Amino acid sequence: MLYFLDITLFVAHVIIIFFNLFGWVFGATRKLHLIAVSITLFSWVVLGFWKGFGYCILTDWHWDIKRDLGEHNLPHSFITYLTNNILGLTLTPFAVDVITGVAFITAILISIRLNFFSKETS
Repeated sequence: MLYFLDITLFVAHVIIIFFNLFGWVFGATRKLHLIAVSITLFSWVVLGFWKGFGYCILTDWHWDIKRDLGEHNLPHSFITYLTNNILGLTLTPFAVDVITGVAFITAILISIRLNFFSKETS
């Protein structure tokens, strides 16, 4: 069961990351995208105020499963884990955080622009 949960949380993480980055592309998903990035931002900043900036409850749950499976020395963020352990890149956690932050802020700004200031209809 733990292996199933590990794979499920991995897939969910990847889907959420891609949706947070590109959900604004399609008119039909723009409002949902704005909700998704708002929830992510809330987790990173508001929950992060108590748990540490960038806190993600999904990562917290996922790391609990991975520790139960015997995996240790997990990085602070899932994206660092993804880039270094799965993609085989050797980026520092700081570099991953900067790239993640820039990409995320860009996606939010595009989403706000398209949701509130675009003349095209969805």
